[in-house]
Amino acid sequence: MKIKMLTVAVAALASTGAFAQTSVTMYGVADVGVEYLSHAGGDHSTVRMSSGNLSGSRWGLRGTEDLGGGLKGIFTLESGINIDTGSGADSSRMFNRQAFVGLQKDGIGTLTLGRQQTLLYDFGLNYDPMAIATRYSIIGQDGAFASRADNAIKYVGTFGAFTVSGLYSFRFNGQEVPGQNTQGAEYSLGLNYATGPLSVGAVYDQQRLGFAGGDSGSKIQRATLAGTYAFGPAKVYGGWRWANETGVAAPSLTGNLGVPGSQLRSNLFWAGLGYQVTPALTLTGAVYYQAVHETSADPWSLVASADYALSKRTDLYLNMAYAINKKDKDRGVVSAVGVSNADQPINGQNQFGAVVGIRHKF
Repeated sequence: MKIKMLTVAVAALASTGAFAQTSVTMYGVADVGVEYLSHAGGDHSTVRMSSGNLSGSRWGLRGTEDLGGGLKGIFTLESGINIDTGSGADSSRMFNRQAFVGLQKDGIGTLTLGRQQTLLYDFGLNYDPMAIATRYSIIGQDGAFASRADNAIKYVGTFGAFTVSGLYSFRFNGQEVPGQNTQGAEYSLGLNYATGPLSVGAVYDQQRLGFAGGDSGSKIQRATLAGTYAFGPAKVYGGWRWANETGVAAPSLTGNLGVPGSQLRSNLFWAGLGYQVTPALTLTGAVYYQAVHETSADPWSLVASADYALSKRTDLYLNMAYAINKKDKDRGVVSAVGVSNADQPINGQNQFGAVVGIRHKF
């Protein structure tokens, strides 16, 4: 009886969608591998199964409704999954990756409201050679390239070769609080130019970090500029990100590079090359270097990746990374795989990581 009722309900939804010219699509990524990591959280190495290496494992729903005259209603609900354990990536919320609704108009752009990817996230997808792989990418140096914002209004419009974007969040990491209208606010502006083999982009982003009982003047500013150029089977990448943290209680440019409560400024540079060896095999290499002014931590990250497509939906991959940290206990560190404190080596230690995995998109 339950199966019959479910069948009738699905059929009713399908018929309603066809009448209203509405489509709803379920999609996702299942990505899991076996990883070796040296100096994980200190002096110990580890071998483990890890979920979400090239791409964060997820499932989601997205839909559109044709409202006429080129206007569409759109929505996305997206939830992260830990494939190694079957648990949700965030126990505090079901749709931790994205949850938004909005309008899209031909020739004008897209306006959406909800929890969304920041402009820095979108920028990293285009200009990080590793496309901000969940592990082994630019986010090992700055996790903001994989950030999302709660309570966000976002606009993206493409006009010929130019794409303009803007985002404002009333409180990027939680619920708004009366009387604290500027605390936790975030705003971003972005511009991208793409023509033929060339693409160039820039983003400015600012977060206000003061909270109840804290300093409302605390903030993080980031500005980034990068480009790509494709020729034949190759694509080259280059970029720069400036950052300035002021009065931050827990510096967050990288895992542990700052001095609490002080100013922290850094310049992050990267370069990379992607090469399509065959229609199935892609090789990628990237170098990241961050100059941290106040501490002179100046860490390096070296990344190499091989990806082999078994089909349009399923691929096998090997990712390797090496983080180089200064041999000084007073300097900060970065991890080879990301910004998680559990993965970071102790000060002055380098770190090597490698993961072999499989990814399926549906």
